[in-house]
Amino acid sequence: MTLEAKAPLPKLSKPKDTEMPEARHYKLLINGEWVDGSTGEEVAVHSPVTGEIIGYYPKASKEDIDRAVKAAREAEEKYRLMPPFERAALMHRIAEAIDRNREKLARLKSLENGKPYEAEALPCVDETAENFRIAAEDVKRLESAIIPSRDGNKRIFTFYRPYGVWTTITPWNFPTLIPSETLAPGLAAGNVIIFKPSEYAPLSGLAMAEAMMEADLPPGIIQCIPGEGPTVGDWLVSHEGVDAIAFTGSDRTGRIIASRAGLKHLLLEMGGNGPTIILDDADLEKAAELTAFGCFYEAGQVCCATERILVHKNIHEEFVELMLEQARQVVLGDPMDENVTMGPLCNEMTARKMERHIADAVEKGAKLLYGGKRAEGYPTDLYYEPTVIDLVPEDALISHEESFGPLAAISVGEDDDDLIRLANIDRYGLQMGLFTSSIRRAFYFADRLRTGNLVINDNTDYWEPHVPFGGAGGTVSGHGRIGGKYTMLDMVYLNTVVLDFMNVRD
Repeated sequence: MTLEAKAPLPKLSKPKDTEMPEARHYKLLINGEWVDGSTGEEVAVHSPVTGEIIGYYPKASKEDIDRAVKAAREAEEKYRLMPPFERAALMHRIAEAIDRNREKLARLKSLENGKPYEAEALPCVDETAENFRIAAEDVKRLESAIIPSRDGNKRIFTFYRPYGVWTTITPWNFPTLIPSETLAPGLAAGNVIIFKPSEYAPLSGLAMAEAMMEADLPPGIIQCIPGEGPTVGDWLVSHEGVDAIAFTGSDRTGRIIASRAGLKHLLLEMGGNGPTIILDDADLEKAAELTAFGCFYEAGQVCCATERILVHKNIHEEFVELMLEQARQVVLGDPMDENVTMGPLCNEMTARKMERHIADAVEKGAKLLYGGKRAEGYPTDLYYEPTVIDLVPEDALISHEESFGPLAAISVGEDDDDLIRLANIDRYGLQMGLFTSSIRRAFYFADRLRTGNLVINDNTDYWEPHVPFGGAGGTVSGHGRIGGKYTMLDMVYLNTVVLDFMNVRD
């Protein structure tokens, strides 16, 4: 297969309205107040877009964690008894506050994370607010059963009760949206939450917490302490005053959390590795367009990104050419430029993983067709070229690890059963994609793919906030479900009350 000369990647332009604001010094949110950390130290946050410092956050100590947990325990005693409709009203007020801060949150997200402002950052903020609206309505319908008793003098009631004090630990790729997936249903259900944003995107989390506090929340029901996982994260996870933990991130970190949490209740969403399967009866042009979106949206930094592409051998060469056309259309550059479709990677860790995975695949026989390296001429070296790599062998790291970058990694299957085998070889099972025009083949695959979610004839980044999302059993993608009422049901426990009315006075 011959490859056309690739078009030059665009240079980064920096319009006047994207000049960097003065770096702000943020504080910790503890018991309804914004306070300095007890260490007196600060951590600088650099933008992957420009390399400049965009803010500072306090370096927290174990003492700060103890204060936050103490405040949470005191707040939980009252908050859990607040009527559900009052909690629902709080969630609507939070959504309105996030709407008021929409542009500020999106701009900060672009600078801190690299998301294109119009195409990705603004929609991310909008869905953050929507999650609070969904939770507000879901809690009004959090109904439980009345169970018949074999004793005619008894009535058996069930009630959903909040677990109590939660810690929510979230990653950097969607620094307001992913937190809202547990903050909203958790608070709506009567829990109180200590929120630890990622150290790679702490300012967006702190700014969201600021917006939430505009909703006149009771002190202590939401607290925000960013910091590194081995310190702040571990102190929270292992603290005896914390009842439950919600975590989104890598399976490696998830294993550590599970080992440190003891008997605490866990809600874990721990990533995926695609893949998307292209059958020989698919609409190939549409499949390539949507698959490329799954590869390059958010620069591939999505847990359900199209990491791997498994193509039926009959249409392999045609599909590869279509994917190359799609890759050439990606515009890499300044996230504040409305013409840009892909910004930089968020951090050096992700860029190095891309380099390691691509080098490994090529060494094992894969063919690098487009991109495959850091782009030159940009303010930081986190701008990574959209990459297409073909004939990826099944023993390559790409086939078994989450790359988390702008990568279209293509492998070939001999027939339907071989494609199913290839899809199921790795340890993940979060969200897969399938392109086919046959209902029969669609359900043949649906019954055999080991995945929590399967998207047929659309990209693997397809998402609706009220739909259950999570890993398949027997995989390392986690357990529990993110999405609407399904998350709320994971953040409450069932309480049974038996009443013998023969011994009750009228």
